[in-house]
Amino acid sequence: MSSPLRAILSAAVPLFLSMSAGIIAQLVSTALLGHRATAALAAFALAGAVLNPVTAAVAAGLRGMTPFVAPHRENPVEALPILRDARWLTIALGTAGAGVVLCVPLIARASGVPGEVTAEFGMLPPLLALNVLLLSAGGGANAALIALGRSRQVLWSSLSSTAAEVVLLVALVPRLGVHGTGIALVVSTAVAVTVSNVCLLRVPGLAGQPLWPGRPRSREILSMARVGIPLSATVLIKFTVLGSLTYVVARTGAQGAAAHAILRSLAEFLALTAFAVGQASAPEIARATSPAAARLVNRVALLLAATGAVAGALVLTFFGTFVIGLFTSDAEVLTLAFTLVPLLALYATANSCGIAMSAGLTGLRRPAWGLGSAVAGYGLLALAAAPVTAAWGLAGLWAALAATGVLILVLQGGGFLRHSARVGVPAEPVRV
Repeated sequence: MSSPLRAILSAAVPLFLSMSAGIIAQLVSTALLGHRATAALAAFALAGAVLNPVTAAVAAGLRGMTPFVAPHRENPVEALPILRDARWLTIALGTAGAGVVLCVPLIARASGVPGEVTAEFGMLPPLLALNVLLLSAGGGANAALIALGRSRQVLWSSLSSTAAEVVLLVALVPRLGVHGTGIALVVSTAVAVTVSNVCLLRVPGLAGQPLWPGRPRSREILSMARVGIPLSATVLIKFTVLGSLTYVVARTGAQGAAAHAILRSLAEFLALTAFAVGQASAPEIARATSPAAARLVNRVALLLAATGAVAGALVLTFFGTFVIGLFTSDAEVLTLAFTLVPLLALYATANSCGIAMSAGLTGLRRPAWGLGSAVAGYGLLALAAAPVTAAWGLAGLWAALAATGVLILVLQGGGFLRHSARVGVPAEPVRV
């Protein structure tokens, strides 16, 4: 295995650029909606509170194939049956997720969201449900490219889809509001799925091979599901709880919901390095042949993830007013969001390290420990969110978010140390 730092950076840099393009599209969407109407931004934030956990769960389920595909990097044709098996999982997850997204208006009304916000939904939920179905139809082509050591190919799908989305956002949002955002998202996802699958079929050994699932292989699908499903459930729990916080904050008014939406967008941007490093490090940990090698890769990943979060936090500390001002023209929203930048920085650092640690557990094929950590941490947050927000407002909520990130990181770290000790030991056969 090459130097862990070199191996991770060579894969993480194109992934970082790819994710940056996607985040830029999200920031453009948030900024356009924020300047159009505060209620429109709040409505999209509420829809995103449901969409984000669904799409994250589907994407995480696909990343579950990583430790199975990575060992076949030198001979990609051997990974073909795994790619076909993975599509059974993603189709099931995507169909279920689309059904959940359609329930956005019902969830909003049941949560007591003001009528001025729910009135903005319109056709947005069906558009977002279609987006989920398109994402699942992609079959995890990007995850397969990363596992096969071809992360640079992922950049092409991201750049093309982002270009399409930004153009459509600028053209449609001023006239159609949240509906323009939904249309732009659907088109960009269709472009991304098409380009990523074309790139995958250009990998030597896979050219001309059909990728659609054939007859299901129960043993292999079960083995992959033991990694993909807990990983998907972990992400689902995380984003569901984080999404529910949007509804908790929405009870305080449109300004609070808008400020929280901006902070969430910035938090995702600060975690960008961690997501790239995590996806780059998981295949390297899966290919490790000893506990020392796996732990070295994990330490490098943690260092890079933390560095990225801290660097982004410093930028916000010195230029926060300017950056946040790009998202809103509401002075009250701007002031409220800027005062919470220190708590945002603390949460982002802990969250970034947690993302890298979760990727390490995935590489070890032990995502169940990450699931238990998420249940413990986010379960406590879900119970405390409403009373904390009622007592201390948005500041109290973001302090609770930071504490949750630290707790989950500690729990994940214990799991990684335990399971990495078995790297190199033959795995037990899967029982069906």
